[in-house]
Amino acid sequence: MKLAFVGFRHGHVMSLYAAATADPRVEVVAACEEDAATAERLGREGKVRLTHASYRAMLGEVACDAVAVGDAYGLRGARIAEALRRGKHVISDKPICTRTSELDEIERLSRGLKVGCLLDMRGSGSIRTVRRLIGEGAIGEVHTVSFTAQHPLLYGSRPMWYFEPGMHGGTINDIGIHAFDAIPWMTGREIAGVICARAWNAKVKQHPEFQDGAQFLLTLDNGGGVMGDCSYLAPDGCGYAVPEYWRFLIHGTDGVIERVGERVTIAGHEDKSPREVEVEKSDPNSPLEAFLGEIEGRGAGLGPSTAEVFEASRLALRVQAAAG
Repeated sequence: MKLAFVGFRHGHVMSLYAAATADPRVEVVAACEEDAATAERLGREGKVRLTHASYRAMLGEVACDAVAVGDAYGLRGARIAEALRRGKHVISDKPICTRTSELDEIERLSRGLKVGCLLDMRGSGSIRTVRRLIGEGAIGEVHTVSFTAQHPLLYGSRPMWYFEPGMHGGTINDIGIHAFDAIPWMTGREIAGVICARAWNAKVKQHPEFQDGAQFLLTLDNGGGVMGDCSYLAPDGCGYAVPEYWRFLIHGTDGVIERVGERVTIAGHEDKSPREVEVEKSDPNSPLEAFLGEIEGRGAGLGPSTAEVFEASRLALRVQAAAG
């Protein structure tokens, strides 16, 4: 597969670039960065060989099968739609867009084409272990999921376009989309509705429109519920080392599972205390593998599939809209 990249304004895309350049099934044929400062930095670092400074020029000049998108969030919807109009498959960092109207257009244009996304939690060994245990009936029917996704804001090192009006699109759409993909996959329960959501400016007072705090309540398809906190309130000095960074607590009729980082504990009704479970091996390249599998007709495997990307994206935008 011939793959062209557009946009390197968020660091997540570098994991995809590294995976693509290392995969013998993929040939990276072009790389575009329209932002001059980012292009200068990439040239200085020597990690990416840029070929174009214009996305439209790249699409017009380079023969490719697919486009990888890693630009600022507010630009991604248009980037993806343009690639689809030209008959290209697309794989993008998350979120794939910031507006429901953009997602509607992407879905419409994607018929016959595949859209992948770097929703990589399914590749985590601990997430896969939780899914297996729940699938085996270890805690019975799932009824509640509580999770925290506390991120450090790291103001000054995080891209400053985050704080430009219209470019970020909301903390729930940014962070929560991972949970909206992982929770149904882990638990076997669909997220059925939105009870309430709230997002607010907690500490970045110099950017009052940036909502760095976000919480919500959702319903599951069996009447159960989800409580989520997706905020940029973790202490910067701890980085991503706090236990509240992607911590899941899942209660079922017969027990409880907790996932903190790559550690999983479980307790049933007869247990006197939670016991730790050996976790499965992680698969860090699972989104690229899912994307290639769909294109090659083998199916998305571990996933997410195109349909699942759209489902998680639509829910993220719906909850974000509920938060105002």
